[in-house]
Amino acid sequence: MRIVITGSDGQLGRALAQTLALRHESIALPRRDLDVTDRANIARLAELKPDIVAHCAAMTNVDGAARDPMAAFRVNAFGAQNVALACQRCDAALLYISTNEVFDGKKAAPYLEHDAPHPINAYGKSKLAGEWYTRHLLKKFYIVRTAWLYALGGGKFPDKILELARRSAALSVVRDEIGSPTYVPDLADALAQLLETEQYGIYHLVNAGTCSRYEWAVEILRCAQVPRPVKPITLAEYSRASPPPPNGALENFAAATLLNIKLRAWQDALAAAFTET
Repeated sequence: MRIVITGSDGQLGRALAQTLALRHESIALPRRDLDVTDRANIARLAELKPDIVAHCAAMTNVDGAARDPMAAFRVNAFGAQNVALACQRCDAALLYISTNEVFDGKKAAPYLEHDAPHPINAYGKSKLAGEWYTRHLLKKFYIVRTAWLYALGGGKFPDKILELARRSAALSVVRDEIGSPTYVPDLADALAQLLETEQYGIYHLVNAGTCSRYEWAVEILRCAQVPRPVKPITLAEYSRASPPPPNGALENFAAATLLNIKLRAWQDALAAAFTET
């Protein structure tokens, strides 16, 4: 298959491009080569005649989205619309990467694919709008929601915890925000498997299991062999521009049940991240 990857200079885009290149003809398009917000690029993308477009380009700065919602919608919603229109023009399938933040976090258990979205912040609303364009413009699509995506050196939560540990004798981390830490290489491999199935639909792909930000931080420090005391605090005690869903955990139900696509436990993936880096 010929697969075009938008946002191939991002953390997930790079990993997915590397993974897909081993199995398919892949065309990696970093932001400098393809601005998804520019409607003029619809024709250019369609002219590549892909079988699938893996749409990884996104505004992923959640707090930045809260400060500038229009920028988030311009990239995450209208950018997705442009990519979907390009797929429509050349009859390609679309892989749209979405987020756990399309949910409000009020559910007591991990969210399933059929649970009703209800985002509470600008980032989640912009990504849900991208889902809407994907579903309403195309018949062939994979919408994949993931959560707490990271790879060491990518500036995500593990890097921030290690940076804080270098500068502080003790850390304070939120204990009442729950999620599903997901290692980028594991997600890239699962996406590559999914794209070969032609089983279109909505999927949740995350490393197995859930934890709080506090529990994740403790495990990060343990894996990094950086002993620091960690104090659990509440969301109410931690101020940020974008309120997260208190429970952002996802359940990989559809892909595991229907396609036997499973990701290892988040603890095992985290340990691997430190040994592979």
